[in-house]
Amino acid sequence: MSDFKTLFLNGLTKKAAGSRKRIVLPESDDDRVLQAGARVLQTGAVDIVFLGETEQIAQSAKRLHLDLDAAEIVSLHDDEKLARYTAKLVELRSHKGMDEATARETLKDVSFFGTMMIVCGDADGMVSGAAHTTAHTIRPALQLIKTQPGVKLVSGAFLMVFDDHFDLYADCAVTISPDAAQLADIAVVSAKTAAQFGLEPKVAMLSYSTLDSGSGPLVDLVREATAKARAAAPELSIDGPLQFDAAVVESVAAQKAPHSPVAGQTNTFIFPDLNSGNITYKAVQRTSGALAVGPILQGLNAPVNDLSRGATVDDISNTIVITAIQAQG
Repeated sequence: MSDFKTLFLNGLTKKAAGSRKRIVLPESDDDRVLQAGARVLQTGAVDIVFLGETEQIAQSAKRLHLDLDAAEIVSLHDDEKLARYTAKLVELRSHKGMDEATARETLKDVSFFGTMMIVCGDADGMVSGAAHTTAHTIRPALQLIKTQPGVKLVSGAFLMVFDDHFDLYADCAVTISPDAAQLADIAVVSAKTAAQFGLEPKVAMLSYSTLDSGSGPLVDLVREATAKARAAAPELSIDGPLQFDAAVVESVAAQKAPHSPVAGQTNTFIFPDLNSGNITYKAVQRTSGALAVGPILQGLNAPVNDLSRGATVDDISNTIVITAIQAQG
């Protein structure tokens, strides 16, 4: 790993340690999750909560030679928490037919239990998905935590860490085919995420056409989204439509978009749909050796982040730290 990437990850850990947050990990039956939790506990940057049974986790820790003494372990059968969470869940979802019996049954699901820990102030964020689908992880958050005021949808960003800098790519994980309003929403919330991790956001709304050079429904969508994003957040440096080369190469920008405030210096890339975003981040990751940190779910009132079921221990530990930083606000 390059010196910059190491410094970047160390910087994230230092930032997380500046205001320690409590992150719940519902999948304590997955060895990778226990290993990642142990690694983060060693840094002292994040307080870790495992959902599970103390004896089972202790046995796994012994088998894996892990020190988990600093972790909190919460049982899904904790009577006090079950009573509080059941009452709160009924309060929040009674309009959807939630009663006490249904709430207790719902709380057998680790994703719902972990999400209720956040709702009730017993955790600041959650990381899950190593053994569950994305929908299973984020559905409770959408129902119970909901989106931030003014944010219309949840989107997914990656921090792409290169040998000498890092950028933010979005949406590469959630919204399949955003309309103009949704794309504008993704741009604004992505700029906030970029700033949270130390970038001064320069946002490019990406397209196959730069500014007025092309026409057609796909370009018009990006053009309309750019206008909406500017209207929603006039303080942002944002431009589009921009081709990728015009967004990143100064000489190309000088020819194609000489008056653009972001062309040639973009660090926050907004893709027009999930196809282009997901394909691009994976292509860049695999061909350039970039470190892809994420996905970072954006727009929720409290951070819940989803893992790939193929996530490595490094992926999980990085996501835990990212989630803790998000929880700092």
